[in-house]
Amino acid sequence: MKAQPIKIAILAMGGEGGGVLADWIVDLGEHNGYYAQTTSVPGVAQRTGATIYYVELFPRELAERAGRTPVLALMPLPGDVDIVLASELMEAGRAVQRGLVTADRTTLVASTHRVYSIAEKSAMGDGLVDSGALIAHASKAAKRFVSFDMAQAAQASGSVISAVLFGALAGTGVLPFSREQFEATIARGGVGVKPSLHAFGMAYQKANDVEQPAGVSENAATAGLEARPRNAKVAALVERVRTQFSTEVQPIAIEGVRRLIDYQDPQYAGLYLDRLVQWQHSLGQRDIALVRETARHLALWMSYDDTIRVADLKTRGSRFERVRNEVRAQDGQLLAINEFMHPRLEEICETLPASIGRWLMRPHWVHRLGRRITCSGRVVATSSLRGYLLLYMVSRMRGWRRATLRYEMENARIEHWLSRVREAAQYNPALAFEVAQCQRLVKGYGDTHARGLANYESVMAAVTRAGARLAPATLRELREAALADEHGKKLREALARHALA
Repeated sequence: MKAQPIKIAILAMGGEGGGVLADWIVDLGEHNGYYAQTTSVPGVAQRTGATIYYVELFPRELAERAGRTPVLALMPLPGDVDIVLASELMEAGRAVQRGLVTADRTTLVASTHRVYSIAEKSAMGDGLVDSGALIAHASKAAKRFVSFDMAQAAQASGSVISAVLFGALAGTGVLPFSREQFEATIARGGVGVKPSLHAFGMAYQKANDVEQPAGVSENAATAGLEARPRNAKVAALVERVRTQFSTEVQPIAIEGVRRLIDYQDPQYAGLYLDRLVQWQHSLGQRDIALVRETARHLALWMSYDDTIRVADLKTRGSRFERVRNEVRAQDGQLLAINEFMHPRLEEICETLPASIGRWLMRPHWVHRLGRRITCSGRVVATSSLRGYLLLYMVSRMRGWRRATLRYEMENARIEHWLSRVREAAQYNPALAFEVAQCQRLVKGYGDTHARGLANYESVMAAVTRAGARLAPATLRELREAALADEHGKKLREALARHALA
């Protein structure tokens, strides 16, 4: 059989050092008796597709014995790759999808962390790809699958993910080089040697210890139930969850409480439990799936995005720290954050006390003046004192949130939605389950919220018109059509198809 080169494909996003990793592998081969070649095919954009680096290694001794110089390929071919290195879980999935990973040949080394794709971020509904399904598929597709959270390892070692991947590659033992030869390659680079070697060592050990991803992490909500809050009001809410809800519902309810305390205060979280208890009692049956789904979506709706919430999230210390980490700002470097904001007159009215907000919404000269003033957006530098204080003062308005027009409007919508779920549950629990999920249509703020709300109202109008004759599958189809097209075209088509327009 003719001798074949070692074929390695690397899938990495911009800024993750995929080119450095490829160069390391080439240097490793060339200094240890191999011909080596690397090529790259760049992705379209930062997260619509990673760059694919391709490396081939061929033993110099075999080539000299044959009296010929090997011709190495420029691109990986499906079914013809020995090693695939993926810097993120979705990229591992892409490699499997492209056929680069095969069960009879390929060692797949991948990080289990996620950097969400453009399609996932822009989806109107829950667009996240199931990480568990990706891991299961990759495990089945590869001959050998080595995976762990390499982003966390890189952060812990103060290095980059390319060094972690290099260490994991060494730890698999699939290449004919020793650990010392790998480490010498890093040392020859001369840049960031110490943190790179630290990251390499961590990954080398991890690859030897763990070849399958760790199990599902402990549910944070369950951990919250086991905790003993020091605040008496919070402790009382946790105790209510323990005593008033079944064990299947408790994790969802406690997460709802946590979310709403963060959003407003313990009293508001208490209103959430009051509503949920009342709704559960009126249901008159123990449909756990329906109760769980209603509890989840009720918490989401009660923590709607208003101008106060947006300002709060943009001025949190954790956000500034996250941005610094994302751009890899070093200590002593200045970071400027510019927020493009375009609050419509409607958002301003809804943030005011209800009576004033309703007055300003009416067509008169003050309303028209407000329209002109708010017709264009503005840039707010939250990294400056002026910009930060502006948004911080808006965020502190949460104390009067219950008196705002938006609060009044959202509460009316929530009560109407709960009544529709309750009504449907009386004659068709499966339909009630689908009605509960229609809350997914209402999200965001500004134009996004307005479009989602319009789609939600169209779907709810169809539920009212059809009544008991509406099939759960039909409502699910209407909801998915609304989520597929923010402008409502597909929803209108679906309504017409089912004669519900």
